[in-house]
Amino acid sequence: MQVFKFGGASVKDAQSIQKVAEIIKSHQNEKTLVVVSAMGKTTDLLVSIVKNFYNGKGDPLNELSSIKQGFEEVLSSLFPAGHAIFDDVFNSFIEAEWILEDPLADSYDYLYDQIVCIGELISSRILAAYLNLNGIKAQWIDARDFIITDDTHREANVDWEATEQRIKEQIPSLVEQYTLVTQGFIASTTENHTTTLGRDGSDYSAAIFAACQDAAQVTIWKDVPGVLNADPKWFNDTELIEELSYRDAIELTYYGANVIHPKTIKPLQNKQIPLYVKSFLEPQEKGTVIRATKLKLPVPSFIFKVNQILLHIQPKDFSFILEDNLSHIFRLCYEHRTKINMMHNTAINFAISLDDTGENVCNLIETLEKRYCIHTVSDLELITIRYYNQETIDRVLVDKEIIKELKDSYTCQMLVQKKREL
Repeated sequence: MQVFKFGGASVKDAQSIQKVAEIIKSHQNEKTLVVVSAMGKTTDLLVSIVKNFYNGKGDPLNELSSIKQGFEEVLSSLFPAGHAIFDDVFNSFIEAEWILEDPLADSYDYLYDQIVCIGELISSRILAAYLNLNGIKAQWIDARDFIITDDTHREANVDWEATEQRIKEQIPSLVEQYTLVTQGFIASTTENHTTTLGRDGSDYSAAIFAACQDAAQVTIWKDVPGVLNADPKWFNDTELIEELSYRDAIELTYYGANVIHPKTIKPLQNKQIPLYVKSFLEPQEKGTVIRATKLKLPVPSFIFKVNQILLHIQPKDFSFILEDNLSHIFRLCYEHRTKINMMHNTAINFAISLDDTGENVCNLIETLEKRYCIHTVSDLELITIRYYNQETIDRVLVDKEIIKELKDSYTCQMLVQKKREL
């Protein structure tokens, strides 16, 4: 069995769905499970609805209706009038409408998972129906029936034993008969409450299905030709990396490379399942393969994270930063859902760089200030270079000055800001 994962860009509209169907059709004689993300910007729109409903702002039901109209346009382009998929899609909105019609009664994280999951449920239903319409024997399955997690909403932890048992019991017989189409990102507790695996977690979903079924390979279909040595949005003259070791891929995702979800690689490495990253625009091209290899990255790789905030943390009594302080700080970062991208400590100061995501960072700082003196520097950029040299460092520092720098044998991290005009 092989696992395909198609992201939001690959199913963003009717034309893209047709392209995805062509790729799947070219593999219809192979046992294939397809994992699908929400279409285009659907997740962002649904997140906005959750925020507005939770904060008592706007008209969430009207916003949901607008999303429904957008899907109706896609459906009309792909299916004849009266096709059953119209009812299937519109029925997917009913539970969210019930939630939005009632008074607020649940936590933000719980509401998020119950409403945002609509995006993946709908995109996967549309793709499965379109495959069947075009002669590909497809079966829609609900990922929540297979991937079981704890109740940590928005960042659920997988119960691997329960998940593997369900997948091994049911998937083999189904995939012998059908091309299976399911959802990325979403899962369920044992009490059947929807959970999610973290933003952009559809790659991880593909890895879970593959690892539990000992798949032959996983292919992630993107709008780029494979893994590049830098994000083309931030860097000119990018180069394709044709082969990567699991270790280098893990390092790149850890430091923020967004071509693959960070949790994806380890389950595949454990089962020695190769991961291919290919372009759905040019499916005939080789792309990148990630597998067990001793090859090192052939070129330096650059990772850019903008909108960073640096926190300098000192004990109020000017005592040393010791293990109890560090443990306390890490726990608060976890509780406030803030990811540390860079850190450095001295005897009396601990500095961390975070994504400046707004309210949760403000709440973290407010909590830290009860015990520590906090000094912040915002509007920073974090540049990470894997397999760096001085030429690569000079290349990224044009018109920028270093605020903090960390280096080891292979990796250089620099927190920078624009040079001030004299």
